[in-house]
Amino acid sequence: MSEPRRLNYMFGFLLLIVFDTWAQISFKLAGADAAPPEARLAWVLRLLSSPWTYAALAGYIGAFFTWMNLLKHAPIGPAFAASHLEVVSVMLFSALLFNEHISIGQSLGAFMIVAGIVCLALGERRAAPSLA
Repeated sequence: MSEPRRLNYMFGFLLLIVFDTWAQISFKLAGADAAPPEARLAWVLRLLSSPWTYAALAGYIGAFFTWMNLLKHAPIGPAFAASHLEVVSVMLFSALLFNEHISIGQSLGAFMIVAGIVCLALGERRAAPSLA
């Protein structure tokens, strides 16, 4: 794979992680703004009046278009795996912004996600020359 293409993929995946993380964090903040949750119109109106609701929507839209663009060009195996990096980024930002505790199990899971993505990327890199 050429260096410019690799940089484009890396930028695309970084952008996807940013959009996904932004959407998840915004969604949590929107929920906090509308608290307490209840099956009433007043709750829906509180949710719709929160700017974080629209920030979450913007994040989801950005992630969707970024993901669709990546799917056109990136190898599907590593692309699908890398799309799950937002689980790790949301966990880290939740710890920083909301003082949420990261357990040993969560840390191990995050490590396994990253290790799996690295293994898939290395496997894709080795397989690419034989396909050409």
